[in-house]
Amino acid sequence: MRSVCQHRHMFLVEERDLIRRRLLHLAEQDPAVVAAAVTGSHATGDEDRWSDIDLAFGIRGPLDAVMHRWTQQIYQDFAAVHHWDLTSGSAIYRVFLLPHCLEVDLSFSPEVEFGPRGPTWRLIFGRATPPQAPAPSAHDDTAGLAWHHALHARISIERGRYWQAEHWISAMRTQTIALACRRLGHPASYAKGAHLLPADITGPLETTLVRSTDETELRRALSAAATSLTAELTRTDPTLAERLHPILTEIAAISRRPPGSRPHAQLPQQR
Repeated sequence: MRSVCQHRHMFLVEERDLIRRRLLHLAEQDPAVVAAAVTGSHATGDEDRWSDIDLAFGIRGPLDAVMHRWTQQIYQDFAAVHHWDLTSGSAIYRVFLLPHCLEVDLSFSPEVEFGPRGPTWRLIFGRATPPQAPAPSAHDDTAGLAWHHALHARISIERGRYWQAEHWISAMRTQTIALACRRLGHPASYAKGAHLLPADITGPLETTLVRSTDETELRRALSAAATSLTAELTRTDPTLAERLHPILTEIAAISRRPPGSRPHAQLPQQR
């Protein structure tokens, strides 16, 4: 069976643009929607053939009733296939899947808190609150997630939970990419800036890809991931890299133990 998301079944740019205009028109006609903005790549002129629709609405009154009404209308008028929610502060992002693999992200915020949450924002109508102060650097959180994932990848291998190990190794690589992107001024979330990284960073990261759930392969990939993380931390935060060096060295050493062997030291209990 052919996938409904194969290239020739993808949405047309004209179709996407028409749906965006229709949604904005509906927002202008809705008395509860007092402000609207285009967000994402369309707001900055970086939209391409594959970009989805991102809109933000400022709502007067309870969000639940408005979101329920909009959800019914999108299923009825646009034949939505599925939706789910993502909460960020006071805003709720309702993410819809439309036919032909078109994603529509609608953000609903209370009127008094409606405003830009980043640079990809263009007000269409209504008023917005001033931009929020930038959040503190996420470097420590990213580095912390990286070593956390490394530790639990090792634990998973020791326990023989090989699919879980693959999950943690891949997640660890994601955080290493985020550290590199943030250091070089590229978008760090969802690997959006990964294609901008130089070859001396992405080349070693290729060795961290897990090619099978064989224990020997998982040990090799984890060792490579620990080495890549150490290298990036050395560039990003030498002091933290020095503190983590003994731990990451021990994790990297897992590849030198034969499959099925277990370390003498007791590993921390996985949450």
